[in-house]
Amino acid sequence: MFTDYVRIHAEAGKGGNGAIAFRREKYVAAGGPDGGDGGKGGDVYFKVDKDANTLIEFRYKKKFKAENGENGEGGHRFGKSGEDLYIPVPIGTVIKDTATDEVLADLSEPGQVALILKGGRGGKGNSHFATSTRQAPRFAQDGEPGEEKELTLELKLLADVGLIGFPNVGKSTFLSVVTSATPKIANYHFTTIEPNLGVVKSKYGDSFVIADIPGIIEGASTGVGLGIQFLRHIERTRLLLHFIDVSGTEGRNPVDDYYKVNEELKKYSEKLSKRTQIIVANKIDSMQDSSLYEELEKVAKEHKQKIFKISGATGEGVEELMNYVSKILKNLPKENLVEIKEKEKVYTLNDEPDFIITREKGAFVVKGEKVDSIMRKVNIGDYESLFYLHKRLDEIGLNQALKKQGIKDGDIVKIGDYEMEWED
Repeated sequence: MFTDYVRIHAEAGKGGNGAIAFRREKYVAAGGPDGGDGGKGGDVYFKVDKDANTLIEFRYKKKFKAENGENGEGGHRFGKSGEDLYIPVPIGTVIKDTATDEVLADLSEPGQVALILKGGRGGKGNSHFATSTRQAPRFAQDGEPGEEKELTLELKLLADVGLIGFPNVGKSTFLSVVTSATPKIANYHFTTIEPNLGVVKSKYGDSFVIADIPGIIEGASTGVGLGIQFLRHIERTRLLLHFIDVSGTEGRNPVDDYYKVNEELKKYSEKLSKRTQIIVANKIDSMQDSSLYEELEKVAKEHKQKIFKISGATGEGVEELMNYVSKILKNLPKENLVEIKEKEKVYTLNDEPDFIITREKGAFVVKGEKVDSIMRKVNIGDYESLFYLHKRLDEIGLNQALKKQGIKDGDIVKIGDYEMEWED
């Protein structure tokens, strides 16, 4: 089974918590804090596996998680960092953020590795919070959670040449003639239900890869049949061979077929519709009306496209076509066909608030990454830690902002999962 589209859930490891510990040695009268830091959570990487050629494994396993970092210990012993997770995928796999459809990585090179999710930082042990006035802090930082996302994996075949056209126009027969590939061939529509790859070795000694893409039908660009799954595989090709049946045996009009297939390409991708294209008039061995080819030849001239008459069954015209393909590929540059946007750096003004305060059912609800980060670094059950929390919230201006909004003694302040009673 050829699987080329899956969705999975991946999560990087959580950072280990910092330790709350103190020196307890026999001859040390005033042992200070010696809690070690938590270890970093494991990252999630995707890597190209040369032995994989489908995403079938992801049909049965949908959730992936890197190892958490270990907690710190006394004696300034740091927790062990979590093991990174490497997920193997076939070459040609594109990884997207399902929520935004943003391309995170295009694994199109042998051995390529991409970091997709970062593990959380480990929390600091209580030894970091000792000061001249707070010599025995009884709190430490919790580790930060790792990144997690719903990911979409799309496999887009890596081929130099893509064979396109309506079903049963002879693409599979052609592929079997010019390569060692052995696709299923029969005289009925949709014999090919998954892409086939073959390698062509020209008489000049060079070689290139051809992909036989299952027949495109009207509405393919909107998902009719298996349209989008088919079209995805020709996005990377540098050259398209557009196969058209000119025999007239099935009552098809070659010119209509030409425009219908190109319309589907344009609807799917404007860039794909402008890819270099060669028209291949196939099945000339059984051509019943030469005017069918002549009309198609006029269209080729109008669009300044090269046209070849061939018969995949008898081999007529095939060598001439392949020699031309080999020649033209040398002048078609390989390009990065999948755009990966670099994450923009966001700069904020110094006076921009690090939090948002809203009123919900009489309580003051505080939200913001800055505040959430501070809350992760304190131990709510410890008096000194609460004093540290109050100090940090005061430093970022939250206390002053609450006063401006009219908070009074006894009012409730909600930050994350915590509820606190305000006391001025």
